[in-house]
Amino acid sequence: MDLNPAMKGAKPRNLVQSIERVSMILNTLSDCPQGLSLGDLSQKVNLSKGTTHRLLSSLVFLNYVRQDTETKKYKLGFKLVELGNRLLNQIDFRTEARHFLVALSERTKETVHMVVLDQNEALYIDKVEAIGQPSGLRMGSMLGSRVPAHCSAVGKVLLATLNEDELAALINATGLPRRTANTITVFSKLKEHLKLVRKNGYAIDGEENEIGIQCVAAPIYDQRAEVVAAISISVPVSRVKLRLLKTELKDRVMETALAISKKIGYPGR
Repeated sequence: MDLNPAMKGAKPRNLVQSIERVSMILNTLSDCPQGLSLGDLSQKVNLSKGTTHRLLSSLVFLNYVRQDTETKKYKLGFKLVELGNRLLNQIDFRTEARHFLVALSERTKETVHMVVLDQNEALYIDKVEAIGQPSGLRMGSMLGSRVPAHCSAVGKVLLATLNEDELAALINATGLPRRTANTITVFSKLKEHLKLVRKNGYAIDGEENEIGIQCVAAPIYDQRAEVVAAISISVPVSRVKLRLLKTELKDRVMETALAISKKIGYPGR
């Protein structure tokens, strides 16, 4: 079990043990929204009950963790929500992009996402759901949630910006786990696929992350002409044919991505 999925690559020699343990506790609680007892949590993070309790006492006092008064189970605290919202507000292009994402969702009547690359994962920083539209797809993705980059359209758009050494280092550290029968799990095939993504300027997820769901994504460029994020449209296979995804919806996503890019200073076409 990976106790701390946020930690990637070589472990620094000067890593503070108590901070590492706090990180493991917070990541473990994030996977258990129903909460965990002291005993269950200490077992999952492989620490004694005494050590776990001392760390939890400080985290509860600082509001990073809360304890249910009835069940006595520990859950993530609301301080993390506050910090998360502050982080999102510091990502300037998110604010600039918001009305473009809403317009794209309203025009296509589909769910729209915006993500950034965090190690080998696509991190959701915004989402517009086609609420109230009978044709809209309701998804379980949430702000702050993640999806493996190699099997998502948004993730592949972002991976395509890496050079071969950067890509190899990232994949060597995390592998290419299979999510569905369509997931690319061979590094050489992923490299060839990313060449097409760079050439075409967009990426397709053909049920590679979740059966029944397909996506098309395009990159957002900043004033330095560097890719800083990606946006996508997600649609159900049962309703939207792949041909439509690769033509009309692809064009809509690319147009919107370019409009956002220009809004934040992209000097390109």
